[in-house]
Amino acid sequence: MNFKKIIDLSIPITNETPVYPGDPKPDIHPAAELDQDGYQVTQLNIGSHTGTHVDAPFHFQKEGERIDQSSLTKFMAPGLVIDVTGKAPAQQITMDDVADQIESVVPGTIVLFHTGWAKHIGTETYFEHPYLSVDIINSLLDKGVTTFFIDALNVDPPDGSDFPVHEAITSVNGIIGENFCNFDQIDFANPLIISLPLKLEGLDGSPVRAVAVEVE
Repeated sequence: MNFKKIIDLSIPITNETPVYPGDPKPDIHPAAELDQDGYQVTQLNIGSHTGTHVDAPFHFQKEGERIDQSSLTKFMAPGLVIDVTGKAPAQQITMDDVADQIESVVPGTIVLFHTGWAKHIGTETYFEHPYLSVDIINSLLDKGVTTFFIDALNVDPPDGSDFPVHEAITSVNGIIGENFCNFDQIDFANPLIISLPLKLEGLDGSPVRAVAVEVE
């Protein structure tokens, strides 16, 4: 297999990486240093939803799959980029915005919602992102799609008032991915999306290093 192009879809994890309000803020610092100890080790204190990450069904469902229980095929499959750019802060993405783009989606596809919001990382605007209508998700679930990624902080409303999209996806053991980036660089058809979580036993989510691959 020849990888013609690889697009990094992950934002950097630093002490300044934005997190969902109330989530643990990253605390990354040296635990051992080359000059003093002869080797380098870094201590990472981060939440399970830090940076580019995936949500396990257990994130919202008491009996949902934990991140180590979900099939790896949910994190590694052909992708379809849905263009929903041009939305205002905190504006809903509706079925009218996507209907013509999802009409022929096939089961097992990873759907990538391209809001363009990653350009606002580091600003307050990043926290006022557009969000998905649950009607879109229900339509895609009916078509056999169970994995959904977005290049924004959250798939649901930024005010945290309710979580209908999280509930709909996790209730069927689907997967949500947030804080992605560079969806605009996927300029080829049928990208292979790879976004594997760490094997964190019994947990509700995991940071990922996500890529889109053009396979020749």
